[in-house]
Amino acid sequence: AQELQRKFEEAMARVERREEEIIWRLSRAIGCRDGETGQHLDRVAVIARMIAEELGFDERQAREIFLASPLHDVGKLAVKDAILLKPGRLTADEFTEMKKHTEFGQEILKNSSSDLIRTAERIAASHHEKWDGTGYPRGLKGTEIPIEARIVAVADVFDALCSERPYKQAWPLQKALQEIMNNSGKHFDPSCVAAFARRWAQIRELFQRGEDASYDETKTARIA
Repeated sequence: AQELQRKFEEAMARVERREEEIIWRLSRAIGCRDGETGQHLDRVAVIARMIAEELGFDERQAREIFLASPLHDVGKLAVKDAILLKPGRLTADEFTEMKKHTEFGQEILKNSSSDLIRTAERIAASHHEKWDGTGYPRGLKGTEIPIEARIVAVADVFDALCSERPYKQAWPLQKALQEIMNNSGKHFDPSCVAAFARRWAQIRELFQRGEDASYDETKTARIA
C-alpha cells in the first residue's frame, strides 16, 4: 500500500510539473504576441501569490493563482493585430474590440477538467471587472467578481503602471503604489489592496528601479 501511494504521488507530481510547463510556455507565447515581457508575467504571478497568501489562501490555492495568472490575457490571441499591436492610443471602437479579449479568454479556457485551468478561466474572464461595477465585460460588482480575478487585477495594474510601454513611461514605484491605494473600493477590492500593502516591502524588491525613476505627467496611459 505504501509503495502504491508513493508511485501515485510521484505520478501526480509529474503531471503537475507538465501542467506548469505547458502553462508557462503558453503564457510566453501570449507575451510574444502582444509585446508583454516575461518579466511582467513573472511579477504579476509572484505579486498575485503574495496577495493570496496574505488573504489566507492555503498553499495549494495560492499556487493555483500563481500558475493561472500568466494566462489572464490569453484572449488577446484572438484580437486583431492592427488593434493589439497599435503603438498609440486606441480609439473608442478599437477599445471596444480590445475589451473582447476577456470573453475570448473565457472561451479558450472553458469546460476544463483541471482545477488550475478553471481558475485561469475565472481570471481571464473577470480581471478587468471593477469593485464598483464599472468594469467589463459584465459589469460585475464587489464579491460578484471571482476572488482570483480581484487578486490578479491589483497585481496586473500595478505592474502595468510600473512598466514602460510605447504609449507611456514607467511610473515610479511610489506613485504606482499610491494609485493602487487611491482606487481601493473603486477599481479594487479593499481587502486585496490591504493585502498588497502588507507585502509592499517584498513587492518593491521585485523591481530594480530607484525612487528617482522619471515620469512625465504629459504622457497619458492608453485606455485600459
